[in-house]
Amino acid sequence: MAKYENLVPRFLKYVKVNTRSNPNSDTIPSAAHEVPFLKSLMAELEEMGMSEVKYNEKNSYVTALLPSNLDHKVPTIGFITHIDTADFNAEGVNPQIVEDYDGQSVIKLDADGKYVLDPAEFSSLKKYAGHTLITTDGTTLLGADDKSGVAEVMTAMEYLISHPEIKHGDIKVGFGPDEEIGTGADHFDVKDFNADFAYTVDGGPLGELEYETFNAASFKLKIEGKDVHPGSAKDILVSAIQLGIDFQNQLPRDETPETTDGRQGFFQLWIFNGTIDEVNMEYIIRDFDREGLENRKQLVKDIVAKMNKELGQERLALDMHDEYYNMVEVMKDHMDVVKLAEEAMAELDITPDESPVRGGTDGSKLSFMGLPTPNLFAGGENMHGRYEYVSEQVMEQALDVVLKISELNVKQNS
Repeated sequence: MAKYENLVPRFLKYVKVNTRSNPNSDTIPSAAHEVPFLKSLMAELEEMGMSEVKYNEKNSYVTALLPSNLDHKVPTIGFITHIDTADFNAEGVNPQIVEDYDGQSVIKLDADGKYVLDPAEFSSLKKYAGHTLITTDGTTLLGADDKSGVAEVMTAMEYLISHPEIKHGDIKVGFGPDEEIGTGADHFDVKDFNADFAYTVDGGPLGELEYETFNAASFKLKIEGKDVHPGSAKDILVSAIQLGIDFQNQLPRDETPETTDGRQGFFQLWIFNGTIDEVNMEYIIRDFDREGLENRKQLVKDIVAKMNKELGQERLALDMHDEYYNMVEVMKDHMDVVKLAEEAMAELDITPDESPVRGGTDGSKLSFMGLPTPNLFAGGENMHGRYEYVSEQVMEQALDVVLKISELNVKQNS
């Protein structure tokens, strides 16, 4: 029998709802279909007995309070997740259940066996012998990022409400949109949330405890060409496609996501489309060191300036902005929040993995906004695509950590 009977059914219900965010939208939230899901969470929170349940029309966050059952004040903890999924097909999610996985077998996702989870390719599978795995059917992502976190936080609140003998202080929860496109936390109301510190439950495998992220920037490059008939093109035609290739080739070839790991930063071209007449390119830049990020940004600016000078006109137009910064700049002064999570994991015999995140979380922005917010594991593997899966047992352990943090917060402040 499952440890938390509503955890997996809740997760399966959530992932079947398309909440994919839209990177090309300027609205809040970025996709209208995020709103009904958020409001369904609001109704669920009200039904289970949470207080101060509300939907913020300005930022589309749903927040709620589980009031303290103590006779004294302890710090208020927040648990925050996001409901949107990444830029991959999220329509018609059809989860598959693999019970008592042996850690060795190939898992066929689709009926034809075109897409498989093979331990020879995905070595993470080997550590899940004896687990119940939830996978995709090969046609969509799963959405464990971050609906596993949503299900875990919701179920944790339900569990505390149904077990009033468990002592806890005020607990705030928040469920927001658009984390996957990097804009959701921009509008979060820290003052209204009114927590002393928080955790995003948005990490991956068992034990992840993250308080160091990339510094991040992105840029768009619009290139103007000149298209004429190729038969009379000499000394007239200017290929925007070739200029885009020339630009890309001046970036370091060994500083891309597929050639770096650990604390190495990178440039990534993730959109390249257009014609001879016009090309649009979109990049992300990542570096753990703020100075390193600035150096990478400057390199891009220098290449654009150099190419425009050689062309004799402004054919390359650059639009660059910063996205988030390494949260360790803030968290180094709030390591007690990290220590609380470390102690919770230790009591549950979970070894923390505090490796720097080769990415970012809403916690990065929230920390710089005045709410120290490290990131906890939620269980997902191979996130953002058809090979995504999650272990039921690891989801339960993530829920255990949420409950244990709440418990230790009382013990350490009584």
